[in-house]
Amino acid sequence: MKKISKKVLWILSALAILLVLFSISLFFVKPAGFSENIQWNISFSRLFASQMGLDWKEAFSAIQKDLRPKSVRLPVYWSDVEAEKGKYSFADYDWIVDQSEKQNTGLVLVVGRRLPRWPECHIPEWAKSLNQEEEKNLLLGYIKETVLKYRDSPALRLWQVENEPFLIFGECDLADPSFVDKEIALVRSLDPNHKIMLTDGGEMGLWFKAASRADVFGTTMYRKVYNRFFGYITYPLPPQYFWFKANLLHIFYPNKPIVISELQGEPWLTKMLYETSLDLQFSKMNLNDFRDNILYTKTVGFPEAYLWGSEWWYWLKTKQNHPEFWQAAKELINK
Repeated sequence: MKKISKKVLWILSALAILLVLFSISLFFVKPAGFSENIQWNISFSRLFASQMGLDWKEAFSAIQKDLRPKSVRLPVYWSDVEAEKGKYSFADYDWIVDQSEKQNTGLVLVVGRRLPRWPECHIPEWAKSLNQEEEKNLLLGYIKETVLKYRDSPALRLWQVENEPFLIFGECDLADPSFVDKEIALVRSLDPNHKIMLTDGGEMGLWFKAASRADVFGTTMYRKVYNRFFGYITYPLPPQYFWFKANLLHIFYPNKPIVISELQGEPWLTKMLYETSLDLQFSKMNLNDFRDNILYTKTVGFPEAYLWGSEWWYWLKTKQNHPEFWQAAKELINK
């Protein structure tokens, strides 16, 4: 009961703070100014591409050779590389890193327990029965092996440690800040040559916990979402909301780089995309929605954005005869 009350109190406090920020940004803050000088990058999940019924190697190659992003944000799932306890297999990620080196594509490698794509926590089946301390120790082991494996790759641009670790979302508990600090310290000790990014929710996140620990801070940016209390909603947040939060953050952490780690480019649904109809998908995200999100991002003015939805665009193009999203992303990235 005390745990639930504490959680509810945290949510209410966060909502109150965000309401104040929203009010200030709406009535007192001018937009930063429209920007065309944004580097448009891509997020890609090997796991999700496979779940969509795609040949993930084919999809990743198409992203590199056709969309041609300068950088790809790639989760390296613990459940992938240590499917059996103590046996590490990096073959799939070796292939991706090798292709990225050949194509001169930068990589942001994401490590940790909580990584992009539902259900957020990606834990090997064998680890789910472990107690908390055992799990944490073995998690650090996988992070160590991953960093040692790829720290010398010329494709590596950044490490990201965990994904939105301090946001209540998904089938995943809030991260223990002291353990996140251990993960960060481990990565820094093994690879002092690359910076570390931490991320938080753009609309509901408070940013400071993640940003204070990071060399680079990444915010998500979602416009149309599903909420279990309100159903489908479009956030009524003006672009200056993000700009104000960024400037508030910079009072305490001057010159902290801020990027958009996830920019919504696919529908937010109550089921997985591959479990829903095409009509439902398009009713929640059409090409105009996609373009509106791009315009909104340009108005916010952050210098770099990782587009979310590349697996869906490729699935639409190759499996559904709908190349429109893929083409729109290609024109945006290669402008």
